[in-house]
Amino acid sequence: MQNQILKNLDLKHIWHPCTQMKDHETLPLIPIKKAKGVWLYDFDDKAYMDCVSSWWVNLFGHCNEKITNAIKKQVDELEHVILAGFTHEPIIKLSARLCEKVGRNFNKCFYADNGSSAIEVALKMSFHYHLNKGVKKSKFLSLSNSYHGETLGALSVGDVALYKDTYKALLLECLSTPVPQGKDYTKELEILKDILEKNASEICAFILEP
Repeated sequence: MQNQILKNLDLKHIWHPCTQMKDHETLPLIPIKKAKGVWLYDFDDKAYMDCVSSWWVNLFGHCNEKITNAIKKQVDELEHVILAGFTHEPIIKLSARLCEKVGRNFNKCFYADNGSSAIEVALKMSFHYHLNKGVKKSKFLSLSNSYHGETLGALSVGDVALYKDTYKALLLECLSTPVPQGKDYTKELEILKDILEKNASEICAFILEP
């Protein structure tokens, strides 16, 4: 009964992300009450295996004791402080560890709260870098069939028609190069080389997922 009540209330008040809401007229939502490890439980105590780690976020399982205890401890001391003009010990230590792990010349961390925002920051940062050098470069290069997020900049450098076609009039003009296929990617490298040579004066950055 509680499952159905929540389903009805949800459909009345929530617009779910990346979702055609009409689909839920025939494909019911699943209200989740609790979770543990890889398992999600609804209000009838029916279990569902979370095979995508809730969009890749819960990589160490739901209600991981070590993580929840650390969160509880931190919240009791400091739950949030603005990072403009202030700082705090956890983020300083995390940043130092990340830079140590990455190595090379990466010695600064800039934080965003989601993948799309991180892409937007990267686009702006690379554009601003060239601007500070006195060079105006405003084109971005990315791989074909790539996905980088749902915000306008992220959609611009992505290449999934399902997500971006509706918003084409709002998007940046970007360059695309084929994804390397198989063991012999000589052709793809030649195309990439040609694009770089022809657009070197305009390309601000090449964005790709490793």
